[in-house]
Amino acid sequence: MNKKKDAIDKERLPKHIAVIMDGNGRWAKQRGKTRVFGHEKGAGAVREIVEGCAELGVENLTLYAFSTENWKRPRLEVETLMKLLVTSLRKELKTLNDNNIKLRTIGKMEQLPRTVSRKLKEVIEKTENNDRMTLTIALSYGSREELKNAVQEISFKVKNNIISARDIDETVINEHLYTQNLPDVDLLIRTSGELRVSNFLLWQIAYAELYFTETLWPDFNKEKLYEAILNYQNRERRFGKTSEQLN
Repeated sequence: MNKKKDAIDKERLPKHIAVIMDGNGRWAKQRGKTRVFGHEKGAGAVREIVEGCAELGVENLTLYAFSTENWKRPRLEVETLMKLLVTSLRKELKTLNDNNIKLRTIGKMEQLPRTVSRKLKEVIEKTENNDRMTLTIALSYGSREELKNAVQEISFKVKNNIISARDIDETVINEHLYTQNLPDVDLLIRTSGELRVSNFLLWQIAYAELYFTETLWPDFNKEKLYEAILNYQNRERRFGKTSEQLN
């Protein structure tokens, strides 16, 4: 029995949770270890949160794993992250299928090493019929890049009379984003105490509830997830309306 888990209203779960997984390096530094050690421990937190969301009934979980800016990090760290990703995918395929979880990715997949792309494609194909939860991994992802690509694609279609400029609305824009098959984010969680969104899902978090925690990512577990969801459920989501209108 878990009091926090039991206190969660299953009828008011966020349909889409997004997480900026931050703090692996600092977690390792506090223990006199290399940043790589922190990333390895962070993989365990990923498993914990994916399982926690699936058990509760959250339909969509998106994790910010590697940004377009992260390519600027030391080469050894980037290479280790890529190897860790392949190892995790190989190890977690059975867990994803056992829990009926579909894997998707968003970002510039063409920038990833071939071995990573191949493994991702394999796991995506082997989980495509799962429908309990969609797990989306943001890799080589940047929201400004995503929005730029959407503008370019829409502009091309207008120029070639595929769509009319007058018909461009939020639906059309959504259809040209990497996340076209996902609902807007309801709850954005960022670990490690940093108070910024770091170019992550800028369009999709327009009305998301933001939850910042001092907890470093390797220490973020199911208990911490329950706390974030309970905090979300204690907020009033008005979407521009007044409290009186909602009542």
